[in-house]
Amino acid sequence: MKLVVNVDGGARGNPGPAAAACVVRDTDGHVLVEDSELLGSVTNNVAEYRALLLGLARARELGADEVEVLGDSELVVKQVQGVYKVRHAAMRPLHAEALAALRSFSSWSIRAVPRAQNADADALVNQALDAA
Repeated sequence: MKLVVNVDGGARGNPGPAAAACVVRDTDGHVLVEDSELLGSVTNNVAEYRALLLGLARARELGADEVEVLGDSELVVKQVQGVYKVRHAAMRPLHAEALAALRSFSSWSIRAVPRAQNADADALVNQALDAA
């Protein structure tokens, strides 16, 4: 089963209070899961990776064997694709964890989308931060 996973992370301040969120849909666009989690005080890039990991975990729980990941962090997308190197030492474990999670699927893709096309996940991040 293939699922489409929108992910977003955000920090208010860098670092600052942060949250990660995901929206998991079937290929017809029906929302199956919306989830978010507070992360404490981390950087925006850490929040983006945590969102990716959250979305992959929820897709796996739903039984997905294929995922298409959409996110608005060009940095995370290009690092996962291997286009950009992971230069910051603190990011390497998150990058490795994300690659391992992706390899657990028989097929996966990841691409950057404009923030407007990631509005549902972005809204969940802000809701989590506003509620904290």
